[in-house]
Amino acid sequence: MKIVHVDTGKEMRGGQHQILLLADGLRQRGHEQLIVCPDGSPLEERARRSGFRVFAMLTHDPGHAHGILQLRQQLNAEHFEILHAHDGRGQTIAYLATAGSRARRVATRRVTFLPRGLASRLGIHRLKYDLTCDGIVAISQFVRRLLVSAGVPEGKIDVIPDGIATPDGLPGSDVRARARAQWGFGEQEFVVGHVGAFTPEKGQETAIAAMILLAEKLPNARLVLAGAVPAPALGHLKVLLERAGHRVRLVGYVENLSEFFASLDLYIMPSLAEGLGSSALMAMAHGLAVVASRVGGLPEVVEEGKTGWLVAPEPGPASPAALAGAIAGAASDRQRLREFGANARERARRFSSDIMVARTEALYKRLLARG
Repeated sequence: MKIVHVDTGKEMRGGQHQILLLADGLRQRGHEQLIVCPDGSPLEERARRSGFRVFAMLTHDPGHAHGILQLRQQLNAEHFEILHAHDGRGQTIAYLATAGSRARRVATRRVTFLPRGLASRLGIHRLKYDLTCDGIVAISQFVRRLLVSAGVPEGKIDVIPDGIATPDGLPGSDVRARARAQWGFGEQEFVVGHVGAFTPEKGQETAIAAMILLAEKLPNARLVLAGAVPAPALGHLKVLLERAGHRVRLVGYVENLSEFFASLDLYIMPSLAEGLGSSALMAMAHGLAVVASRVGGLPEVVEEGKTGWLVAPEPGPASPAALAGAIAGAASDRQRLREFGANARERARRFSSDIMVARTEALYKRLLARG
């Protein structure tokens, strides 16, 4: 097959990593691919470095009008069969670049928000997904239910969770010690971690507040937050960070996630909204138990009482007090924590990138077989 992936994200987040995982798996299966993304974006750099063909959309092109015309010409000349849009704006570009052609269009839905007010009353989601794509990938059952509730035809939706690469083995104690040492932690600290974009729905504010509450109950608890921190987010968190003091470390973007996970005793996912929770899956693949909010697709990832703990969403998703209590409970029984970590690693295998690639490839073939 000849496949085009379209993404308009300007940062390297979970969705962009999923595109590269999918593209790599499809390449191993012999498919020809083109990745369409913004000029100068991290995805462009990573895709080129990985040997993929890239069509870079210029950022100074209003509405991408010229880029869409050029892309349409290239797609028609090379007879691409599948256009897979990985975000909302990408879905619009894919439609305009292929309208009237025989190419099949696929849209992945990762987010949990739906249109409100007039847009909701007009059925914007139903119209958009009916008109612009032939198949829809929802990354969780939760996202599928949201789409159906918005009027999107259920028969168009395939649930294909995010994929992860499960390491064959785990880093040794030397890697753990080295990673902890660089943050000033020893084996006596109970280190909790999270990696993700610093956006309100990811819940870093809740995590920091929980560490403040644990100052007396679990004085050896430490929190490591990985991910680039934009200036507005840092300003918003300034007061909480000052109160937390040495108990919280902001370590910025982390390239070696395997080493990051090796340094932790527990992973947390205090999200306010989450389509699935791929970073929790990665942590589980590295043998970590997880404390997560009972929101979105996270209960499809974390099994309560087996691979971790789900924090009840009342009075708010992963409230600081509830999160602090779950962390303290996890730290109180190291044997149970190890058992949950082993269970988590086994569960993560059900979300392997190989399964995600195979199911996506099957969707493409099914759409093409319809003629």
